[in-house]
Amino acid sequence: MFKSFSSRFLFFLGITPLCVVLISGCNSKDLEVNQTPNDIDVVDRIESVAALGQLNPLGEVRKLAAPTSGQGGTPRLSKLLVREGDSIIKGQILAVFDNRPKLEANLKSAQANLNILMSDIRIKKREINRYQILIDKGAVAEIVLDKMKDDLFISQANILKLKSSIDAINVDLEQTQLKSPIDGIVLQILVREGERPNSSGVLNVGANQLMEALIEVYESDIDRVQIGQVVNLISENGGFNGSLSGQVSLISPQVRQRRVLSTDPTGDADSRVVEVRVKLDNSSAKKVSQLTGMKVIARFQP
Repeated sequence: MFKSFSSRFLFFLGITPLCVVLISGCNSKDLEVNQTPNDIDVVDRIESVAALGQLNPLGEVRKLAAPTSGQGGTPRLSKLLVREGDSIIKGQILAVFDNRPKLEANLKSAQANLNILMSDIRIKKREINRYQILIDKGAVAEIVLDKMKDDLFISQANILKLKSSIDAINVDLEQTQLKSPIDGIVLQILVREGERPNSSGVLNVGANQLMEALIEVYESDIDRVQIGQVVNLISENGGFNGSLSGQVSLISPQVRQRRVLSTDPTGDADSRVVEVRVKLDNSSAKKVSQLTGMKVIARFQP
């Protein structure tokens, strides 16, 4: 009997620590389950905004129109002196129109008539001086001199009229040559030699010393974009190597539909976006100064 009691006592002593461990483990799990989120430090991860856009010259982009002729029509393009992508300077002749030869001929004719009229006036002045001497001597009637003075006045008036015509021809002649109003680059040629320009103009030129990217940010992401924010850009289709760098310079106050479409055929063309302008730094601008209109992917750094 004593032996049986001893065996049961030893078994109890052996199992007790195991029960303590199991109970302790259960209590520990209950503590973990019952912990509230407030007891755990939560760190919000701020993700950067990515959006699609395209490169453009910063500031001036000019659409150069053709002149109108004297009859109100538009002359044809006779000579195109530049190609798309050419660098240009202010005042450089870009194109010549077919009404120039006629205006040059009209100018030569008007200048010749002016020279003849001026010679005629010099002769009339000498005659008037000579007749004045004769009148003083009583050899000629004064009415003859009055008639000569009237003729001189008419000739002098004709000179003023002819000079005005020459000025008008020179203005028209100046417009027969299309000149660049800025230093920059030829972005697009809209008319070829022999064609008559329409309301779309002849050339599009842009000042590419400074470049920017027009980025279309989804309206749901615009709250994470701010002025001065650093932006990195890469080419969507591999048009340039590496990445570009810039800063947000303007955020449009208007939400509109998307205009720069993705190459993804499943992309939503009707998405609502906000246009954000990113001014490129100098080194980046030089790198893509010849790539106006290229699509880029922008990542706004958080």
